[in-house]
Amino acid sequence: MQIKKQRRSNSDRSAQMRARLVTSARDLFVKNGYAETSTPMLVETAGVTRGALYHHFPDKQAIFHAVVDAEAAAVALAIENEDAPSLSAQERLFAGASAYMRAMQVPGRVRLLLIEGPAVLGMAEMREIEARHGDETLRIGLEEALAESTAINLPITPLTSLLSALFERAAMDVAAGADEADVLVVIQAVLRGVLVSEQEPLDEANLAKPSGD
Repeated sequence: MQIKKQRRSNSDRSAQMRARLVTSARDLFVKNGYAETSTPMLVETAGVTRGALYHHFPDKQAIFHAVVDAEAAAVALAIENEDAPSLSAQERLFAGASAYMRAMQVPGRVRLLLIEGPAVLGMAEMREIEARHGDETLRIGLEEALAESTAINLPITPLTSLLSALFERAAMDVAAGADEADVLVVIQAVLRGVLVSEQEPLDEANLAKPSGD
């Protein structure tokens, strides 16, 4: 029994050390940016040895990945915490949009997720992170809202991707000084447009024709 307790204690200490490194790294990446943050700075700020840092993360990019992943998970959790089963699917989708905008106002989050993240990790890696967190939450919300509505059957994968891009641009606009209430009015209007029943099915043959013919 004593051995098992020791193993649990070592595991707990390891998790605490990793969380400490990620928290310290986040502060530095937000303050200085990825390029201007060095591993010696990470070690000094976290108050650990270089060996402890490299035990958990092989390089600076790996710890940056962990920071970005944690931020994306925090945003997804904030949206899930606003979910209310008593609301309609459309109302829950609107509530999720509002929760996303609030979550993205946490200082440094727009920089980490929408500016530095794609630049450092690349779009493919960011898409993978988004797919596991925010995009999955959005996809489920859209599927439920579409099932509840009488809208045309839209392909869920491109719909999720395009609306995700809309939300990201909205978060960047708010971070740059745009009025959040105005931005949310536009987002809700776009979502209602997706869910209304009056839309006519698109003529794919006509869409394929080049303009000017």
